[in-house]
Parts: sequence; structure tokens; C-alpha cells
Amino acid sequence: MNILILNGPNLNLLGQRQPEIYGHETLADVEASCRALEIADLTFRQSNHEGQLVDWIQDARGTQEAVIINPGAFSHTSVAILDALSAYEGRVVEVHISNIHRREPFRHNSYVSARADAVIAGLGTEGYRAALRWLTA
Repeated sequence: MNILILNGPNLNLLGQRQPEIYGHETLADVEASCRALEIADLTFRQSNHEGQLVDWIQDARGTQEAVIINPGAFSHTSVAILDALSAYEGRVVEVHISNIHRREPFRHNSYVSARADAVIAGLGTEGYRAALRWLTA
């Protein structure tokens, strides 16, 4: 199974930025732990730019069977990412390291959730691995 794992803004700072919320693992650690499961062909990408994420989602059409996306702050603002995901035929899992529903009120709504087949929030970086296991079960 081919799975695209997308990470949005500031996730390149994982392990450095607010470790009390996001933990100490880096994005490279997350990638390594996902690859160690050896249950799918994975493509990992991260961008701080909304348009780049949209381009990658569009490129996934017909080539990737599923998308796991941690849209970061774009969760709460990006109709463009929602529209790109809505044009994507495969399954979509939205992942959040923190529980967005226990944080500031503006984080409680995610546009991406309207398209996601599953949403995982609050499991820390284990959420990525849970998404992979769910997709490949």
C-alpha cells in the first residue's frame, strides 16, 4: 500500500517547539518509527507553505492509496487543503499530536475533518503509527 504522510507548518520544529505539548520526538524520529512498522510504502513530506501541501495532495491522486495528514495550524484555516482532499479519491486520516479539543477554542474546529475518514488527536506521535495500522488493517 502506498501512503503519503504530510506534515504542515512548524512540524519541522517537532522536538524543539513546545515539547510540553508536542513531546521530544523530532519529525525524523516519527518517520523512522513509521518506517520501522514495515507495513506500507511511505512517502513523508513537510511544508510550511499551504500551496505546497495542496500540490502534494493533488499529486497523490492516482498514485497514493491513502493520505495521513497533520495539517498543523492549517487545520483551522485552510479551505484550500479541504478542497484538495475532497478531490482526492483515497482514504484520508487526520492526525494531531495534541488533543486540539482541550486547547484554545480556535483550535477546536478543523476544516480537514470534514473530509477525513478518521481523526486521531491527543495520542502524541503514536497517532501517526495508529493511523498506519488502521489504514493497513
